[in-house]
Amino acid sequence: MSLPSLRRTGYAAASPPAEIDVEAYAPLVKKLAGMMIARLPASVDIDDLIQVGVIGLIEAARQFDPAQGVMFETFASQRVRGAMLDELRREDWMPRQARRHSRQIEDAVRQLEHQLGRSPLESEIAAQMGLELEQYQDMLGDCRGMTLLHFEDFSNDDGDALPDAVANVADDDSPDPFAALADGGFRQALIDGIKLLPERDQLVMSLYYEQELNLKEIGAVLGVSESRVSQLHSQAIARLRARIKDWL
Repeated sequence: MSLPSLRRTGYAAASPPAEIDVEAYAPLVKKLAGMMIARLPASVDIDDLIQVGVIGLIEAARQFDPAQGVMFETFASQRVRGAMLDELRREDWMPRQARRHSRQIEDAVRQLEHQLGRSPLESEIAAQMGLELEQYQDMLGDCRGMTLLHFEDFSNDDGDALPDAVANVADDDSPDPFAALADGGFRQALIDGIKLLPERDQLVMSLYYEQELNLKEIGAVLGVSESRVSQLHSQAIARLRARIKDWL
């Protein structure tokens, strides 16, 4: 995935207002990029993400008005995230092969949970898929960027999958994904699903979403590599998606 460079966009030569030291907020951009990267496919390079975030930071410095009563860090965080997301929306977040692999993992997890009555081990999931453990873990790495819910997860009253995201949005009679997210039953299903995750997966989810640590920081806590944390995060999402699909 190729993102625009600062020089090509013309931001390298431009200067933000003198009263704001943009370089002092560079760690903020790195932190936000580190938080976002686990939700993106492996094709997205964190350095490219940081580069786009810096562009957002410079724009934030230009547009910031202290008279509005908002701290610059808060204002800049929103602009940096927005710059990253705007650029990413121009690309396919997850290649088709990765989407296919994620569905295969979810199907294997669901089958094993029904058979075993518990969360399956990584080795059991790999065996169910006819893969060596290392192959399965590589597949998890490729599936980085899986989200908890896709539009395609919702179906109509006959149980048929909706043809596309547009049908889900445009048809007033189709299930509303946002309403489902706000539904108490969904939240409870999600809470129950997290409680049933293996202890290590629970810890990864807690450190990432509650403590807001990035993958490198979580790796330091667990004593594993950053890529291994990414695999564990993808696996936890796959386990949760397998359980939530039963609720849907």
